[in-house]
Amino acid sequence: MPDPSMLLKDEPGKRVLLLGNESIARGILESGIGVVTTYPGTPASEIGDTISAIAQEAGVYMEYSVNEIVAVEVAGGAAACGVRALAAMKHVGLNVASDALMTLAYTGVRGGLVIVAADDPECYSSQNEQDSRLYALLSNLPCLEPSNPQEAKEMVAYAVEISEKLELPVILRTTTRVSHTRAPVTFGKLSKPSLKGEFIRDVKRFVMVPANARPRHDVLLERMEKAKEITETSPYNTIKPKGKDKEYGIISSSSAYNYAVEAAELLGLDIDFLKLGMTHPLPEKLIGKFLKEHSKAIVVEELEPYLELHVKAIAKDCALSTEVYGKQYFPRSGELSTRLVLKGLAAITGRKLPINFEDLDKRYAEVSERLPPRPPILCAGCPHRASFYVIKRAAGEKAIYPTDIGCYALGIAPPLKVGDILVCMGAGIGTAQGISKVTGADTIAIIGDSTFFHAGIPRLLNAVYNKHKIVVAVLDNLTTAMTGHQPHPGTGVTGMQVSTEPIAIEKVAEGCEVKLVRVVNPFNVREAEKAIKEALQFPETSLIVFRAPCALLLVREKRRKGLEIVPFKINEKCTNCMACIKLLGCPAIILKEDKTVAINENICVGCGLCANICPYNAIAPAKTSPEARAK
Repeated sequence: MPDPSMLLKDEPGKRVLLLGNESIARGILESGIGVVTTYPGTPASEIGDTISAIAQEAGVYMEYSVNEIVAVEVAGGAAACGVRALAAMKHVGLNVASDALMTLAYTGVRGGLVIVAADDPECYSSQNEQDSRLYALLSNLPCLEPSNPQEAKEMVAYAVEISEKLELPVILRTTTRVSHTRAPVTFGKLSKPSLKGEFIRDVKRFVMVPANARPRHDVLLERMEKAKEITETSPYNTIKPKGKDKEYGIISSSSAYNYAVEAAELLGLDIDFLKLGMTHPLPEKLIGKFLKEHSKAIVVEELEPYLELHVKAIAKDCALSTEVYGKQYFPRSGELSTRLVLKGLAAITGRKLPINFEDLDKRYAEVSERLPPRPPILCAGCPHRASFYVIKRAAGEKAIYPTDIGCYALGIAPPLKVGDILVCMGAGIGTAQGISKVTGADTIAIIGDSTFFHAGIPRLLNAVYNKHKIVVAVLDNLTTAMTGHQPHPGTGVTGMQVSTEPIAIEKVAEGCEVKLVRVVNPFNVREAEKAIKEALQFPETSLIVFRAPCALLLVREKRRKGLEIVPFKINEKCTNCMACIKLLGCPAIILKEDKTVAINENICVGCGLCANICPYNAIAPAKTSPEARAK
């Protein structure tokens, strides 16, 4: 969808090809949601990005919050005033938001509140593959799971409906395969959002001191009993299609359902499916009925055996002899696929696999040998490469480098090899303190600008307060780059595309009483190296901001202004010493078939880092830039 304004068309029945996340954005517009908050994180990023692009025209308030708990708190505050709200985040963001979410379950809401949690089976862009359905169980909140983009759109409105009926937040759990699948979506009617709310004071409901919290827990339990009635008749919990074979029945949800349907068709299984779209609370009566009609039930789900454990419990409660098959045949880790489900179903039913996977694997291996490897790498001209080069040059191999979530996590790749431990957002600074304390080694915590605002500040305060001798290296490329160049407090732009006062990281550090703060351009190698060496000698916490814009934004801005991008090239002075390749690993610097070094001028953005480190001055601009000619 190249133009997000397409979502503003009030044309019910119109069919548009949308990503699952774009479908959720359309669902927001059809549900009259007035407040949308998010912290960008794949696979949820496009929800906020799409709404941000059209928020003003749609009459919606949208913000990129500094982190997920703030996003939930802002949305929860609006919903407490009767305004419909939605907070979107990736699965690990729900960890950050959970403190607020657990208590919002007690206070409840007056306007619909939807919490979108996008899970990432297979860890395509995450540090773990946790299952957010367990948060629904932990918080005792309703949970919906779409299996395709159409359902993703529809379930936003359904979540709002349930939320307002029960006065509870509702979790909408997607997965990467739903969020990033593109499929035809039929539009419904747009609903005008309301941003006018009223806070009606109710201390016993909203102020969760112990005396108020205890009775509110009972209220939550009562409302979830009503939720059990809703789930039994939910249009998203259905038996389909009715097969002739009553021996087997398949229970599934989310994207796993799609694999199960395809695998059953390939095996020629004519069996019933119980498709679950509202997975907390589960429709126990409907599941019990399904189990009674089948002697063997196969549960197909990704990640944790959430459905399986509940189905087994229901079978026991109903004193049924139905055999339940699950994770002993399907993997508990990673993303499912038609192949994995096909093999599991074949093993359970005794059917022969219709596809020779061993032959396919052999052919794939043969083809793969001829394909060049394509690991994720820092872009040509990325300022982080310059930062890592300088840091490693100044601190060497003996220093320890706790790192963080963002593009700079790619610093672990050779030849840079900067990054020794990565846990979660902001943990680079936190783990650095423990490492420094018990090893006495030079410890440099790597963190990005957006991550610093998200979770770095409390860790920095802790370091200063407890006098930890660490260096905090903030790699500031003036954007939230890895998730799609979203704004953050340091950019001076909000999610509403409105200018605001940019917050300087160095000023924040000074406000945290960091005594040694420096700001350097990483492409100024000498200055940057001097700053790092100074910081390593400092007896307490120090902070260096390596500031240079993201190369992609720089190139985009030059093209927008009609400025020429002057690449670099290797001249006759080159001795083929390989320093540029061995030290930098820039994708624009290549080895030709004759084993000589060259620069791919189609990729090079002209940052000049390679020229800076070449010992023979054998790298120079391909031609004199207009700026140099003007001088």
